[in-house]
Amino acid sequence: MYKKNIYKVRSNRALSAKTWLMVLEGDTQYLTAPGQFVNVAIEGKFLRRPISVCDYDHQTITLLYDVVGEGTRYMSSLGEGAELDLLTGLGNGFDTEVECQRPLLLGGGVGIAPMLNLAKVLAGQGKRPVVIAGCNTAADAVVAQLFEQSGAEVYVATVDGSVGTRGFVTDVIREQGIEGDYFYACGPLPMLKALTGAMTIDGELSLDERMACGFGVCMCCSVETKSGAKRICKEGPVFKKEELIWK
Repeated sequence: MYKKNIYKVRSNRALSAKTWLMVLEGDTQYLTAPGQFVNVAIEGKFLRRPISVCDYDHQTITLLYDVVGEGTRYMSSLGEGAELDLLTGLGNGFDTEVECQRPLLLGGGVGIAPMLNLAKVLAGQGKRPVVIAGCNTAADAVVAQLFEQSGAEVYVATVDGSVGTRGFVTDVIREQGIEGDYFYACGPLPMLKALTGAMTIDGELSLDERMACGFGVCMCCSVETKSGAKRICKEGPVFKKEELIWK
């Protein structure tokens, strides 16, 4: 179930040249699982912008986003006390009831966002989550600092090798000898496709795709699965690894 509400900006700060962290105050009762998203109304624009929920509690929603266009540039201009119109409770999130003890949480770029709340939930269940953040440079890797109090073990991979392991999240797993019994992933589609082939354990993938309505009416964000076409915004954005058909 989703709900439209007005939220007030509590804080909005730059973590790097392009990545921002926004905390909104308002009704969070329709958020029920890590991995869901909100659809943000942008002043002067017809289509809302889908943004993954980074974290939430009983009165705040935290969004991690990259400034990549007019919509997110508008979001970055908002100061404390500004208001945003959001649809919340969208999408199906990660399954946190899976039987596992050492889950791997793999995020590429701003795809690391939903892993923060997920790490907290899993750690609260007594599990030992391992977070691996895949970034381009050390400047982008600043997002890993968000996990310092999450209860997770944290690693970083950078494409240029400026911090952490040089390469991708799979290189961290191999070089550090990390073993897990389940995985959760979110990031660019090429990364998720590669993970589907590389990971030998079961897992879930959150697809980062362009959306319009956000609640399954327009059908513009469908993806092929073994049980037919499914809408990323409605049946997803999270799918089991074995469900997806990659072209």
